[in-house]
Amino acid sequence: MGRKITDRLEEGLIAFLLAAMTLLTFLQVVLRYVFNSGLVWALEATTYMFGWLVLLGMSYGVKVGSHIGVDVLVKTLSPALQRAVGVVVGLLCLLYAAIIFYGGYVYIDKMYALGVEAEDIPLPRWLLLIVLPIGFALLFLRLAETTWRILTGKQAGLRLADEAREAIEQLHEEKPQGAPGGGEAGRGR
Repeated sequence: MGRKITDRLEEGLIAFLLAAMTLLTFLQVVLRYVFNSGLVWALEATTYMFGWLVLLGMSYGVKVGSHIGVDVLVKTLSPALQRAVGVVVGLLCLLYAAIIFYGGYVYIDKMYALGVEAEDIPLPRWLLLIVLPIGFALLFLRLAETTWRILTGKQAGLRLADEAREAIEQLHEEKPQGAPGGGEAGRGR
């Protein structure tokens, strides 16, 4: 139950950030080109929201398997070797996430100690950038879960987006029945 709530919160925050960025950018365009004015802080706010969207979205991408990867060689290996490669890749990704988490923490700590404020938004910069360590901590947790599932045999490897398969399926769905390469007539060729 608690996991579903956190998943929904994560999805809701990502959706909110995307909607807020879109609305703020639209408002800024209308203000600038219709009323010849604008919001001084809009560009900076949109930039920070985009950063939050990306840094929260990367762990969500691991969860749903939407990251792009080149695994054509790995797919030719035996299941045991695929699992071994998945574990090594998972561990390397965990190392990367830990290094960036630490760097983000050090950066936020320095911003806090120096008392640096954002340029156009009256907030301390550390508060706007706190998503750096948060995002990489979430990424670390998702990668740890994935690596554990690979180690325990519950998952064959990292779940990656398969663009080639998706493109072929979409092409197949778009072709009308009876057309060459589509529908029943195109099967088996």
